[in-house]
Amino acid sequence: MRLMVLPCDGIGPEIMGATLEVMRAANAKFDLSLTFETEMSGFDSLRHHGTTLREEVLERARTEFDGVILGTQSHMDYPPVAEGGRNVSAGFRIGLDLYANVRPARSRDFLTNKAPGMDLVIMREATEGFYPDRNMFRGVGEMMPDPDMALSVRKITRHGSLRICREAFKLAMQRKRKVAAIHKANSFLMTDGLFLECFREVAADFPEVETEELIVDAFAALLVRKPQAYDVVVATNFYGDILSDLASELSGSLGLAGSINANAETGLVCAQAQHGSAPDIAGRNVANPTSLILSAAMMLSWLGEQSGEAQLMAAGKAISDAVDAVIDEPAQRTRDIGGSVDTDAFGRLVAAHLSEMSLAA
Repeated sequence: MRLMVLPCDGIGPEIMGATLEVMRAANAKFDLSLTFETEMSGFDSLRHHGTTLREEVLERARTEFDGVILGTQSHMDYPPVAEGGRNVSAGFRIGLDLYANVRPARSRDFLTNKAPGMDLVIMREATEGFYPDRNMFRGVGEMMPDPDMALSVRKITRHGSLRICREAFKLAMQRKRKVAAIHKANSFLMTDGLFLECFREVAADFPEVETEELIVDAFAALLVRKPQAYDVVVATNFYGDILSDLASELSGSLGLAGSINANAETGLVCAQAQHGSAPDIAGRNVANPTSLILSAAMMLSWLGEQSGEAQLMAAGKAISDAVDAVIDEPAQRTRDIGGSVDTDAFGRLVAAHLSEMSLAA
């Protein structure tokens, strides 16, 4: 199994190094036959190739690799698209049609958090919505007719809504059989109205699953008040982006939140940390690599589910369990969650624990 590795910007190379330490330990432990190949992206690619993301990289990811591990990007610091500053994350989501952005948020009793009992997954549609770099066939959906006016166009399609809702219900069948649809159909009558129409259509195929429809602002408050009440949450791009960050921060830290972008039909998948590139701490070896490590674990589990390979699923779970075991010890935590362990040292700790785990566990 071949995995493409793109360290990208900021703390990306550091957390990628720690993640690969863990992945190599899992590779040896579970005999996964993984191989890793590094490609340029972000500022390194811009310097060498004149663009932050080359089309040939996307084509190779599509045709030559089983999965992608993508580091953090400093998109806000990129030059305009016309000068090579392409959004790397959006490039993969659109270029590989990775419509399902899967973002779990889980509180851990041994870590300080503001959401006791939270254990949910936000299924975010990732290829359309309000995002102007992915809602037009040509050009972007944001414009300025004059210097004092800015307009943005939102795109919601039946195709996009049906497929993300279907993945949400499929996931719910593996969990607590509950799905909440997040919307603002009281204001966005047509766009969120279409999304809800699709949600209800898919729900009819899953009578075993309990459903709920919640207005986005009300859900944000409920997420704070009773996070334990929710299991699978499905939302359009913009809502899902904001709510997943809120959920992860409430559950302990954005640095502890894994994430994958996937397409169930093509089998393509990309592991990506939920957080940004943190350029203020880049190069200091102090970043928490947990989010990317857990994202890589999610990718292995997802690939295992798609292929029926039990070893991949076992490896994904073992990595997640090893992370929990390490951060259960205060002396083994990174600075952002109260410890003093460096980025690379944390990777070694998780890899060592993984290597020592019983396969039966």
